[in-house]
Amino acid sequence: MSQTAIIGAGVMGETLLSGLVRAGRRVDQLLVGEKRADRAHELEERYGVAVVGNLEAAGKADTIALVVKPQDMGDVLAEIAPALRPGQLLVSLAAGITTAFIESHVPEGVAVVRVMPNTPALVDEGMAAISPGSHCSEDHLAEAEALMASVGKVLRIPERQQDAVTAISGSGPAYIFFVVESMIEAGVHLGLPRSTSTELVIQTLVGSAKMLRETGTHPTVLREQVTSPAGTTASALRELEIHRVRAAFLAAMEAARDRSRELAEGS
Repeated sequence: MSQTAIIGAGVMGETLLSGLVRAGRRVDQLLVGEKRADRAHELEERYGVAVVGNLEAAGKADTIALVVKPQDMGDVLAEIAPALRPGQLLVSLAAGITTAFIESHVPEGVAVVRVMPNTPALVDEGMAAISPGSHCSEDHLAEAEALMASVGKVLRIPERQQDAVTAISGSGPAYIFFVVESMIEAGVHLGLPRSTSTELVIQTLVGSAKMLRETGTHPTVLREQVTSPAGTTASALRELEIHRVRAAFLAAMEAARDRSRELAEGS
């Protein structure tokens, strides 16, 4: 019976666990590595899953999802390396940690897949980009894909693109929330009650996202459909162009990409 272990039971770790359970993964095929007794008890009560030490989880599992902070990765790998064996799969969800870094800390022949997830995984609308390390078979990659598909969409990409992905989908929800926050504030300045402005903006965002996904129409075409000649939307968009919003997004994402590279180099 193939066992999957999740090491690191923070928000994203629990998100992955609950997604796997909802996707039909049997609880007796899942293990969680968690040191804090209160948290372990909470997860056992909530999901009926076995919560054990990291070393035990690593020894028993065929697939191990490492959902730990980037700065903790070295310590966790040092802890579990004695229990690892060739053919096992390590799936790392730590931002900026390269497959080469992980491979250098584990026994030869352990397969590594690097994942950049994002927080909409909390509502099963995640966007994960996965990249294989040097000992990765098609089966290993498919297993990592199945793991992340339990909480959203998955794309396979070359590892050299991971910093750009971090800037787009990894950090991307924060940009969207920032835009929503700005639009709500604008509504209040225009005289709307905050609750009214909030409802208008959020539903507009959800509806627009659904149109993009379900129609498959290019965003430029959808934008043009809303923009009548010399109308209200045209006036608003002219201001966004004057304030160089496109250029600001490019600069912001380049900064996120560069910071992701710095973090990787520091690992």
